[in-house]
Amino acid sequence: MELDKQTLLQMYRNMLRIRYFEERLAEESAQGNIPGLLHLYVGEEAVAVGACTPLSKEDYITSTHRGHGHCIAKGGDLGRMMAELFAKETGYCKGRGGSMHVAAPEIGIVGCSAIAGAGIPIAAGVGLSIKMRGSNQVCVSFFGDGASNTGAFHEGMNLAAVWKLPVIYVLENNMYAISVASAKSTKLKNISDRAAAYGMASAIADGMDVLSVYQAVAEAAARARRGEGPTIVECKTYRFRGHHEGDPKKGEIYRSKDEMDEWEKRDAIRKLVDKITKENRATQAELDNIKQEVMKEVADAVVFAKESPSPRPEDAASYLFAS
Repeated sequence: MELDKQTLLQMYRNMLRIRYFEERLAEESAQGNIPGLLHLYVGEEAVAVGACTPLSKEDYITSTHRGHGHCIAKGGDLGRMMAELFAKETGYCKGRGGSMHVAAPEIGIVGCSAIAGAGIPIAAGVGLSIKMRGSNQVCVSFFGDGASNTGAFHEGMNLAAVWKLPVIYVLENNMYAISVASAKSTKLKNISDRAAAYGMASAIADGMDVLSVYQAVAEAAARARRGEGPTIVECKTYRFRGHHEGDPKKGEIYRSKDEMDEWEKRDAIRKLVDKITKENRATQAELDNIKQEVMKEVADAVVFAKESPSPRPEDAASYLFAS
């Protein structure tokens, strides 16, 4: 599937947005500027960008505790996201949600959840809404290898398959559920083989290659829009940092340095740059310009967050219930 220059450069821009946003969060967290835990998406950028590029603004996603990348790839504003993480009133959830609970319904971000697997049945509900309304939308549900061993996984997959719902389940298999290797908790080499038990379609993508993810999800989305039901797309990927910020030595306690180094050699951003330059799809000057623009965008987001007001104590009980 050959993509045009504009799409390739937008993919590059969005992967850089995620990478620099997350790296800046690590710095701010180390300085004590961000409350709560952070689960960073560094290394997995190709999955979020590859999966969200085929989607329209009207399509939906459900996300996870490691959800910043998904939200950015779906079109989230960096300033409002940063403000949410800084617990400021100008954040997407007015500073009440924080890192693991960003929601932006106006651009299809149904919400992130700190509970592993929680988004899977929610996505089935979104898919049912789409089907009942007769729209041409789809919903992408992101979840990890650990979440694939929850009851929510079985219930959500079964309902989506039985009702032929327009949902794409994107399994981000980064090989570890916190510190437990998936090989120790799951018998299957390919978790997506479970799709056969539900009568669902499945695909495996290289999660370190944005074009591989794009193709798999684009095909699954087309199938869903034709009314042919859900698909599990398993993306083999790797997180370059620990499970959370504060995980000693980026998780080297439970995974080897050699393993970490080998996966970092497969950096998806570097791979896309190599493709763009080798095929003369853009000049180095164009790529450098995008890089500088993104760095400024992230820096501006931090300034916006730091200068934004904190929620007022008297409003602590506000926005707790839907009206």
